[in-house]
Amino acid sequence: MTQNSKKSSKTAVGGVITALSIVLMFLTSVIPTLTYALPAAAGFLITLIVIEIDKKWALGVYVAVSLLSVLLIADKEAAVMYIMFFGYYPIVKAIFEKHFHSMLLWVLKFAVFNVGAVAAFFISTYVFLVPFEEMEKYGAIAAWGLLAAGNVIFLLYDFAMTNLIRLYLIKWRKTFRRIFKF
Repeated sequence: MTQNSKKSSKTAVGGVITALSIVLMFLTSVIPTLTYALPAAAGFLITLIVIEIDKKWALGVYVAVSLLSVLLIADKEAAVMYIMFFGYYPIVKAIFEKHFHSMLLWVLKFAVFNVGAVAAFFISTYVFLVPFEEMEKYGAIAAWGLLAAGNVIFLLYDFAMTNLIRLYLIKWRKTFRRIFKF
């Protein structure tokens, strides 16, 4: 395969993943109960770029989806969640799992999640003025409770992502490579 056709394949994959991610992000306006699940699914698509191309291309797709999400998506909370965590986490996960092991790996993963979640909360609440009704009802304890629940859900998300990556490598990779001519 020539260098130009490899670059064309990479560009095609990046474009398709970007388009699919934006479609998932648009669906947050249609199905508002999936404000967190759809950005998580869009973020998982970045994993395909990390596996098949490299982290630099994945970062480019992340930036493209992030910019388009802020400009086009009505559900700003979903856009902020994608930007502050779900979009870049597959890249960070790949780096961390390559270089760190055991307890330090999990400390770093949880640190990244918590920083992203807290930043997303403040940006959503104070920049995009997304109301947080639980805060008015229950005070600061609601934010801490949601963060604790978010940590449990993050753990499940990380395990699910690891298993989906395994499934992709075992079952779907050959088909993906055949379609995009890798």
